[in-house]
Amino acid sequence: MKKIIPSSANTSAHQPGAFTTALRPIVIAVMASLASTTMAQDIDNAEPDTHTVVVTGSTNYSGPVNTPATIETVTVKELSDTTNVMNIEDALKYFPSVMVRKRFNGDTNEPVTSRTTGVNASARTLVFADGVLLSTLVNNNNGNGSPQWFMVSPEEIDSIDVMYGPFSAAYAGNSYGAVIQLNTRMPKQFEATVKVNVSKQNFDLYNTRKSYKSGDLNATIGNRQGAFSWFISANHLDSFGQPITFGTISQSTKTATGALPVITGAISDFNRTGGAIEVISAGNIAHTIQDTAKVKLAYDLTPQTSLSYMLGFWQNSAKTQVTTYLNNTSGVLATPYYGAANGNVNIGGYSYSASSIAGQFSSNNTQQEHWIQSLALDSKNNGTWDWNAVVSNVRYTTDLTRSSTGIYPTAMITGAGRITDASGTGWTTVDAKASYRPDANQSQHILSFGIHADQFKLVSPTYNTTDWLNGSTGAVYTNSLGKTQTKALWLQDEWHISPTLLATLGGRYEQWKALNGYNYAIASNGTGFPVNQPSVAHNGFSPKATLAWKANDLWQITGSVGRALRFPTVGELYQNVQTGTTYTQANPYLKPEDVTSTEFAFERKTKESRVRVSVFGELVSDALISQTSTITGYATPVSFTQNIDKTRQRGIELVAEKDNAFISGLQLSGSLTFVDALILANSSYVPTIAGATSIGKHTPYIPDWRATLVATYRPDTKWAYTLAGRYTGRQYATVDNTDINPGTYQGFESFFVTDVRVHYQVNRQWSVSAGIDNLNNEKYYLYHPFSQRTAYAEVKYTY
Repeated sequence: MKKIIPSSANTSAHQPGAFTTALRPIVIAVMASLASTTMAQDIDNAEPDTHTVVVTGSTNYSGPVNTPATIETVTVKELSDTTNVMNIEDALKYFPSVMVRKRFNGDTNEPVTSRTTGVNASARTLVFADGVLLSTLVNNNNGNGSPQWFMVSPEEIDSIDVMYGPFSAAYAGNSYGAVIQLNTRMPKQFEATVKVNVSKQNFDLYNTRKSYKSGDLNATIGNRQGAFSWFISANHLDSFGQPITFGTISQSTKTATGALPVITGAISDFNRTGGAIEVISAGNIAHTIQDTAKVKLAYDLTPQTSLSYMLGFWQNSAKTQVTTYLNNTSGVLATPYYGAANGNVNIGGYSYSASSIAGQFSSNNTQQEHWIQSLALDSKNNGTWDWNAVVSNVRYTTDLTRSSTGIYPTAMITGAGRITDASGTGWTTVDAKASYRPDANQSQHILSFGIHADQFKLVSPTYNTTDWLNGSTGAVYTNSLGKTQTKALWLQDEWHISPTLLATLGGRYEQWKALNGYNYAIASNGTGFPVNQPSVAHNGFSPKATLAWKANDLWQITGSVGRALRFPTVGELYQNVQTGTTYTQANPYLKPEDVTSTEFAFERKTKESRVRVSVFGELVSDALISQTSTITGYATPVSFTQNIDKTRQRGIELVAEKDNAFISGLQLSGSLTFVDALILANSSYVPTIAGATSIGKHTPYIPDWRATLVATYRPDTKWAYTLAGRYTGRQYATVDNTDINPGTYQGFESFFVTDVRVHYQVNRQWSVSAGIDNLNNEKYYLYHPFSQRTAYAEVKYTY
């Protein structure tokens, strides 16, 4: 691994390779060329649009509501040809300005990012499957707030839509990042599929050099018999992941004296703030076994009205390991070293506390069982009235994480630890919506309206145990409980002002409250402190407006503005967590984020091409962002969510597509996004180092540049060859941007990866595919080290 020497506190010490450095102008040039080629080559073969007005959005699959915002879509056929998909979240790889933080196959902590939201803000994006909420709005982080992606298997998918911005009144303020709709299919006749997918990653970082394999088996079966249809899917994943954490200790300045044990194997490096460290271990090396099963039933009560029910189950059994890089060479034979309860050791001529070393070694095992179900009644008359109602529930019947606290190697097989039990966590949502066309499809006004209610419940006690692998729970170590509830009414009017001008006006009124908050923690003196947290409540109105002008048969110009209120999650309000040496403090007095978003989109579309330029802006008052600092009375750093007074994000996004580009069968598509994201005011900031400030600093976790470029060549109906690239620019993890060294564990650095895939449709029943993600073997960090070059192979049978 390359060594990085930090420079000044205001500049990044990470020096990317020449290829990555040159990427930005190359991508800009390619995208500009693609856009200009698209416009020039299609100016003569443009097909007049048969509709008088084109709405920027498309019909919402979860109900009869049009979405007045920019939407990007991918179909199952496009995914099959172009994308290496092991888990459903892989399908979002090439969407403009979107990234899912997937660290390895089987990862369960996978928040999604959008134009103006980052990997620590899972509650700023909504994820649905057929109108059922998969977003885990019990928290807003990259851990237990991540969406329940695993509840949907890739073989269920018909298409995926991503809607950008909070411009539809039908969605809560959490939509200000994006709304992702996973649209699954129901069979029209008997069908069955079986797919086997395997992968192999070669990982090489520090002293870890190993291959990690994964295998996935997916099967579906379904049929339609008259008015009744059914669909069953099952998925089994067995995955080995690379290390996602590293044990580190600060470089000692104390010279080793006396006959201290000599320890070798430590690797000198720098942490993200530029401090000298020694890397001593690789941790959280997970072996994950997951199973998903789902049943969907539908019955047509009338030709226009259907009743459907869905029941899904997911289980996860994950075990992690830790590997030491250290060896004790003081004896006759060198032996692996894990630290000790007391004493000091000699590493490189300096003295280190053996207990500090021991604190870097820990393992955890997880056992989870989650259930999801929904009941929906849907009417699609395409006449005066359309309506939809859906009730859904997600419940964690089992969610246990067992962690060791003892000293290795004994802790590998027994010893003290802690058990965190999130069983009972879950949420329930109720949505009813309708659309009214006074004169059927000739109406000048189309009214949509609806009601919404939800409740999110967090259960998260942690217990001490004498046997972290198999023991029962002992005394309570910490506890966090609480609920949030929301009730909402919304109304939206599509006003066809003229054959070429469409205005969409709407608003959403919400009443929100948090209640039953409770925390328990043990102070350093051993005294327990129970706290009944106060209930809090907020309400507010969020207006929306969009104006779309169909300038001619090729061009449409759309302007949108909308307010969004993103209420705090129960975890932000009430959850205390201690992770390593960092303590996360609950804050029950948080105010909702108040967001004003705008977008101006210029889109040109022909039969074989599309170009869109979107200029967007976002002003957030009381932004909820986690900050970390040392506070009087706490021995360890405290991470706490605070309302940052004001942040501003503004940028531009270019999206282009071209079929039969240069040669027949070649499809090019790509996107380029630039975001200028700044903190404008932050009265709650506590300096982490002397002279530091957060004013004028880059908003955390939002990259400055993002780009995708996908080329797919289909010489005939059987073969598809794809080469794709993904680029994400520099981002910061701290409000004062003091993480100046991104190319290290816990740093956030720019990266560029290329992917390839070959798909061959043997016949109607059989298809085979092979591909490689991260072909150029980019080694990069987004806090954790991400997957390196990974090969995929896939075989699918369809009856």
